[in-house]
Amino acid sequence: MSNINNTTIMLSNYFHSLSQTPQRLRKRVLATWTPEQEWNQVRQRSGADMKRKLNWYDLVALGVGGMLGVGVFVTTGSVALHHSGPSVFISYIIAGISALLSSLCYTEFAVQVPVAGGAFSYLRLTFGEFMGYFAGANILMEYVFSNAAVARSFTEYLSFAFGQNDPNVWRVEVHGMPKNYNMLDFPAVALILLLTLCLCHSTKESSILNLIMTIFHVIFFGFIIVAGYNNGSTKNLVSPKGIAPFGVRGVLDGAAIVYFSYIGYDSASTMAEEVKDPYKNLPIGIVGSVLITTLLYCLMALSLCMMLPYNKISDNASYSIAFLKIGWNWASNIVGAGASLGIVASLLVAMLGQARYLCVIGRARLVPSWLAKVHPSTGTPFNATLFLGLCTASIALFTELDIIIELVSIGTLMVFYLVANALIYRRYSITQNTHNAPPLYTLLFLFLLSLSSLCFSLSWKFNQQWWGLLLFGALFITITAFFQLVVVMHYNSNKVVITLTQQDPPHWLVPFMPWSPALSIFLNVFLMTTLKLLSFQRFAIWSCFITLFYVLYGVHSTYQAEEIEMMTIVNNNNNNPSSAESNLQAKVEIQVH
Repeated sequence: MSNINNTTIMLSNYFHSLSQTPQRLRKRVLATWTPEQEWNQVRQRSGADMKRKLNWYDLVALGVGGMLGVGVFVTTGSVALHHSGPSVFISYIIAGISALLSSLCYTEFAVQVPVAGGAFSYLRLTFGEFMGYFAGANILMEYVFSNAAVARSFTEYLSFAFGQNDPNVWRVEVHGMPKNYNMLDFPAVALILLLTLCLCHSTKESSILNLIMTIFHVIFFGFIIVAGYNNGSTKNLVSPKGIAPFGVRGVLDGAAIVYFSYIGYDSASTMAEEVKDPYKNLPIGIVGSVLITTLLYCLMALSLCMMLPYNKISDNASYSIAFLKIGWNWASNIVGAGASLGIVASLLVAMLGQARYLCVIGRARLVPSWLAKVHPSTGTPFNATLFLGLCTASIALFTELDIIIELVSIGTLMVFYLVANALIYRRYSITQNTHNAPPLYTLLFLFLLSLSSLCFSLSWKFNQQWWGLLLFGALFITITAFFQLVVVMHYNSNKVVITLTQQDPPHWLVPFMPWSPALSIFLNVFLMTTLKLLSFQRFAIWSCFITLFYVLYGVHSTYQAEEIEMMTIVNNNNNNPSSAESNLQAKVEIQVH
């Protein structure tokens, strides 16, 4: 009887909360936190602290390991065959430039706010709770879906390692299920569950394991590159239809798809809470991993296209099949084993990052708070790691790669676009001095920047007249130059005075502001518009779902959590007035070592 009464009370309280939704939305949607609050007050909701054990080389290995297995072995063959042809390496360069610009934005935020939340924390601090939640939910979606896709590729390459030339040989076909969902992949599920248990145990040991696998992986890449160049021919780069058989449009379409390959670098930013000396190690780890990976991607793509004409490259397990077609059967087995190892490394890093994202979202009470708990003995987000591992395994069991790659790409591009906007707004309108640019000016600049980028991109997509490209391209440059001359110069002149009078600790800053994040905004918008309409439809459905979850659960949970914390602080201060000043002092002490 008491259980029925408790359930009735809970339902009554929930319906009462729903009746307060408009008022709570007004209060919470744009609610922001300071870095000090994020570091001290919010972080403490996890109970135990994450342990600072990682150095710059750990971050580089995590970033490189997280990206390499995903890009080369999952997307290169498909993009070369259907979109870019032999110029797939140019697609990687374009996507790499965009990723580098985005990584610069991530780095500045990660150094200034060294917590585990990545894009979620950065946008929550800058644009408010809902925008941070929207970015965090999309990052989680991209992680879970991409990890599922990569795990299925593991099964394909592992079959070649054991001499099986059929990528589906270890999958179980279920008749009666829809196409692209009817091949059950139990090895992929087993791999994900095994890595989940490993990550639940320890971050440092997982990092060491990744470092060892990444070293072997890079050596293995060297073997493929050298073997491809020695056994390939430059004629295959221009045969049968030239280096870009699908034209410039195909190269750019390919760049949007291979952007899927650069997801791993933001995993390094989610490790900020576990890095020794984040001011020094985070920039090296994040930017360094993107540069190294881009170089290896381009060399690997060239190697594949030199071995075979682009129209003979396979969609699945493309490198193993390429060696089979040139008569190197033994090399095909080695490639299968090495690719499988690389995929394990990339999965390890990605699953490491996704759990940190969910942990920090749980700290903010946007999802159930038990997901935020850090295990006191291992120092890992145990509940978040286990929950996301089970979700990833469920999707990897039956969903084909093609279903999710473009959905992952659009989610990634959207989040990186938002982070670039947030950096400009935070740098010039939310700094700790009295000479900020008026927020309205910065928001107007960001709106015009995005609008000109969108108009240019749509002109390109729908084959409009060349004058449209010139007009909107010139408008983009003019808007950015005007903002730099009128706002940035004024900001910098005042910043000199402030720097002379205040001894703040040095922070790593993005160079060439505001051009670097402005170009990141342009490239992310441009690459998004090259994706298919179906990608936008699926993204719209996902966006509606996460917005509905926020309205029905997230906003009420965070509202109640804030009310409880405020009441606790007031009661403590009333009971012990002398503690109020010490509580305030504790909030602004940021530990970085």
